[in-house]
Amino acid sequence: MAARVHRINVNPEGGVPKHRVASTRLLQGGVEGDKQRDLRYHGGPRRAVCLFSLERLRALAEEGHALGPGSLGENLTIEGLDWDAVRPGMRFAVGGAVIEITKDAPPCKTLVACFVGGDFTRVSAKTHPGWSRLYASVLREGTVREGDEVLESREA
Repeated sequence: MAARVHRINVNPEGGVPKHRVASTRLLQGGVEGDKQRDLRYHGGPRRAVCLFSLERLRALAEEGHALGPGSLGENLTIEGLDWDAVRPGMRFAVGGAVIEITKDAPPCKTLVACFVGGDFTRVSAKTHPGWSRLYASVLREGTVREGDEVLESREA
């Protein structure tokens, strides 16, 4: 199965959860229709898009955590991508956009209600490698729709 965009999530007021939209534009400054409340830690060119794995979300929900697409603040919930293999510097074509993974997205206390015992570090790269959300920059702006394929790209 090819990797694809399972769901697109935004919150025009900022924060979590993010809510489902059928399509949006990925811009160098962020995701159209989405807002971040604390720009010290979220948003900007190197943190323009937040991604997470649908398979990881499902596994976390099976552990008893109250999670679903958008609940961790990810803009793109991706299905079918080998999350363990994704690294900073990798580029992906997503719909009409091209993004580059820049770093893991450290969890913050706004996620505490989503986790059993409030342990939001369950999605921290430091304590649980491979279970973190990821940030990406936008190399080529473009429209993304639910169901779009996510393909590794060499485009600069």
